[in-house]
Amino acid sequence: MRIGFGYDSHRLVKGRSLILGGVLIPYELGLLGHSDADVLTHAVIDALLGAQGAGDIGNLFPDSDPKYKDISSLLLLKTVIEQMKDYKITNIDCVVLAQEPKLSPYMNAIKSSLSECMGIDSSQINIKAKTEEGLGEVGRKEMVKAYAVALIE
Repeated sequence: MRIGFGYDSHRLVKGRSLILGGVLIPYELGLLGHSDADVLTHAVIDALLGAQGAGDIGNLFPDSDPKYKDISSLLLLKTVIEQMKDYKITNIDCVVLAQEPKLSPYMNAIKSSLSECMGIDSSQINIKAKTEEGLGEVGRKEMVKAYAVALIE
């Protein structure tokens, strides 16, 4: 058994989409980044890479490479899954920190999207959404953060 931890954060801005776990969330702000800036999927990728001792998302998919401009983070996750030939995912546990919008209506769709992408059962994924109670950059609706832990064997 091996465990990995992942984290990501992106600034909220006008003119971008808010995508979490591959699901488009209706909101007036979106996440700024080189790819689609899907903080949840990025945290999951880093957790899986960490569990394998395989570096991080920035090394594998550098933001200096134009081929990753606006790419779906699910495509990046699929690449990581394809490289995990010696391992299988036991479970993934995640936390998304966002003051707004309320994410509970989208949790089933997000779990389904991630489980389909990774080829695992949705029961192997747990996602929690938290606010920062108005504190800090998340609380001021300036950014979204995500944390993930992956257990693989």
